[in-house]
Amino acid sequence: MDRECVLLLPSVCEVLADSGRSVPDDTSLEKLLDWFTGLTEAGGSLLEACPCLLKFISTVVHNTASDPGVLSFTLRLTGLMAATEDGFKMLQEQSVLNQVFDLQHWQEAGLWDDPCLRIGWIQGLRSMLQHPKALSFFVQSDFIASLLQLQTDTSLFVASAANHMLAHILLFFQKVSSAGSNGINNKEEDERRIHHSVTDLESPAVTMETSEEYSAVVKGISEYLKESLIPKENTKLHQSLQILKLLALLLAQAGPPLRDKLLQTVTDSLEELVTAGCNQRVTRLLSSMLTISRPADLIHAAAALLSRGHHDTVHTARAVRILLLPLDIITGLTLLGTNTAADEHQVSVVEQLKSKTSCISMTCVCLTNTPQITLTPSGVLPCPPVLIVTAVVSLLRISSGISSSSFAGCSEVCRNVIGSGKVQKCALDALTALNSSPGAKEKISEVFTILIQYLNNPDSDPTVLHKSYQAFIKWIGVCTDLSLITDQLRQDLVEVVKKRACDMRWEVRDSTVEFLGHLAGVHVSVTSGEDLCDASEALLGGCCATPLLKEALQDTESYVRASAISALAKTLTHSWQQGAALTQDQTEIVSRLLEILSQDTEGFPRRAVVQYFISWFLSHSSLSPPSSSTPSTSFLMQCVRTVLSQGSADLDWEVKVHTLELAELLLDQAFSAHRGYRKGSDAHRALQHPYGVVSDQAYTLHTHPGTHTEGVQSELAHVVELGVFSALLSGLVDCDRPVGLKACRLLIILRETICPLSLGALDVTAAMATVSCELLGRGWGKEITKILGMESDRASEVDISAQRSFSGADGRGDSVTVSVCEVLRSLDLDERLDVLTQSSDHIHNSPLSLLQDILTASAAHTHPDTKPGHEVIVDCY
Repeated sequence: MDRECVLLLPSVCEVLADSGRSVPDDTSLEKLLDWFTGLTEAGGSLLEACPCLLKFISTVVHNTASDPGVLSFTLRLTGLMAATEDGFKMLQEQSVLNQVFDLQHWQEAGLWDDPCLRIGWIQGLRSMLQHPKALSFFVQSDFIASLLQLQTDTSLFVASAANHMLAHILLFFQKVSSAGSNGINNKEEDERRIHHSVTDLESPAVTMETSEEYSAVVKGISEYLKESLIPKENTKLHQSLQILKLLALLLAQAGPPLRDKLLQTVTDSLEELVTAGCNQRVTRLLSSMLTISRPADLIHAAAALLSRGHHDTVHTARAVRILLLPLDIITGLTLLGTNTAADEHQVSVVEQLKSKTSCISMTCVCLTNTPQITLTPSGVLPCPPVLIVTAVVSLLRISSGISSSSFAGCSEVCRNVIGSGKVQKCALDALTALNSSPGAKEKISEVFTILIQYLNNPDSDPTVLHKSYQAFIKWIGVCTDLSLITDQLRQDLVEVVKKRACDMRWEVRDSTVEFLGHLAGVHVSVTSGEDLCDASEALLGGCCATPLLKEALQDTESYVRASAISALAKTLTHSWQQGAALTQDQTEIVSRLLEILSQDTEGFPRRAVVQYFISWFLSHSSLSPPSSSTPSTSFLMQCVRTVLSQGSADLDWEVKVHTLELAELLLDQAFSAHRGYRKGSDAHRALQHPYGVVSDQAYTLHTHPGTHTEGVQSELAHVVELGVFSALLSGLVDCDRPVGLKACRLLIILRETICPLSLGALDVTAAMATVSCELLGRGWGKEITKILGMESDRASEVDISAQRSFSGADGRGDSVTVSVCEVLRSLDLDERLDVLTQSSDHIHNSPLSLLQDILTASAAHTHPDTKPGHEVIVDCY
């Protein structure tokens, strides 16, 4: 162990043992345990190397106020230290094991109820059970009974840990004198059997002294399996299935003695299961679920049954009727038809719905399941699917207070859903999903009417408005044409969108501009047979959407500005794809976006700006060859040059990554037709931010053949002139790893394309050598120059003396003009890629760093005079 770590460890133990002090987070304990595990597996003795750990364990065990995470860590650490016979003996002599794993101690202290402690107890014992002495301790302490109880723990994590522990004991300590279950030899069986152990330090062969103890364990576990296989109650069917899985695992890995013993014990139970039939038991369980008397439980049981699918039509039909009861009662619609098989529950459900809390809960369960209900077979559904859509719309009217209670169902129940935001949100989610249900097209007018009413309602909260917009977009897709939408509805929609675009709440403004963008992405025809157009133009008219989005570019909230940029890109995509010249309005928008990129203080809008230009470039390049020189193309390329320059110098790493994506598209356009070019899109792309503009188009460009060397040289000169090469070099030396990684990959692709090493490509290399790039004497240019200058044997390869100039007036400093090809060859890109693809942990993740982090976090916690807002940054995972 490192000497510095040895010196720091006592202080760290003191911090962990002090219940009033803090550690960075729970993962630091996991990392500390990983380090101790590695030292143990390497053959070291923790007790000899770190004698302070013994005092630490004793202190924590006797301090019942210790943090549960620290207690769990202590239990696991103790088990790890006892995994060797020497460590076990030393801890036994100090009576540490009895203290640490004493269940009565933890129960009396009131700590056993914490699942974190129970898991620590299980995992600590499992770590320890690597040798016969540990098995003797386990059996003599009668821990097997406690372990079996934990198989059905209320915490799934605890139950799972106990389950694995049980399998570990049986398999790890089984006799190895005979071949395994698959006939493999002793050595292979032994290696396979101990494969999953925490430490592979000693042979776990059972001695004469412990064979009886192991037999007792096998008997106890076998009897437990036998009894648990047959569920005494239908509600314990899940436990029976879990036991079957465990038994299958044990039988697959057990050697003949253990396997024979298990089979001998559980055969009768298995036969009973087969005789009864699993399907019969499931049917009995489902029947019992649907006869629950408490309405709330009944509704949940029906929902659980429906989620299984439609395998059992009888029970599915009953579940559907039960789930529709709240909707039937509240709306007054006859959803259950004349065959009232659900009447037996009607009275009790009505009474339960009169309680506001129960009413809202049960109604929401009903609404959540309505989309699946409409998809059930016609023989199961008690009413036409379209009537369920009507019921959801009716419920939305009631909840908003639009419908009079005289037109609804039970008035006493209806009052409970009026103004309930939870019911409204669930109903809107249901309505959104019901757009694909049979007969939905018939209800388009009703649906749009209620959605516009919700959008116009001053009492609607931001989330309700957002969900209303989402539902509107989904239902627009149902329209084959817009003739079903009246002029009055269109006018109402225009007015409400204008109103919400100026809402006092930024969340509402954000949802509104998002809606305008999504609407532009939906294509419909105004009347049957007409050509498709975007729904924004058809419903709102150009006089509404674009002006509202332009205004939103000035919004005080950065999320709204970003959403407006995204929506504008979607709104203008159709125009770009047609190759139309930019209008004055669009030119003004572009100017404003460039201002945002250079001046906006928030990252979201700047990211969206770069993605806007990516979308524009993709739409434009699919129509025009790179060499075309239309006014629109020239303006776009001028903007691209500005975006590359400003985006690569941005402070936000995602802006820089998006800028490199734009540079990548320019490389793809320039060199895709060149033999040997490998598209950068094959590399991993950075994750898109939800507020970034994502083009609906694939990142695929129409390339135009150009196989001559002069053509490639010309394209290289063009991308250098646009600033692509400068953006890549800037990204290469960027402090943000994702930026450096992407830039490095693209530079390697460019190097392989224009600087091939094969002899047959010498003419290409010679031609490429004439293309040069200027490196400024500051910023990234200075960094690149420094990197090149560090390689003295390569410095001569780079023509740094070709052109040198100085300008003190503009602050540019020294500038160096270098050959692009020679720079690519001299930057050690492959070595740099190896470094960038490593996790940063290879630099900062060390035991010493971890110990220092724990001490630093503790110091910050115990010094209240620490400056407000000062955060201690730690590097543990």
